[in-house]
Amino acid sequence: MLHYAVVFFIIAIIAAIFGFGGIAAGAAGIAKILFFIFLILAVVSFVVNLMRGR
Repeated sequence: MLHYAVVFFIIAIIAAIFGFGGIAAGAAGIAKILFFIFLILAVVSFVVNLMRGR
């Protein structure tokens, strides 16, 4: 999931360089959502792994 966030971030940067503001904003929004989903899943996975170790 982090991979897709980075891909959309790169697309946003390239679109911004070429002047496609709407596409850049959309890709940046998608990248932000994917990154936060990744963070939530990583934290949940870490907590579950700590609970299983006990």
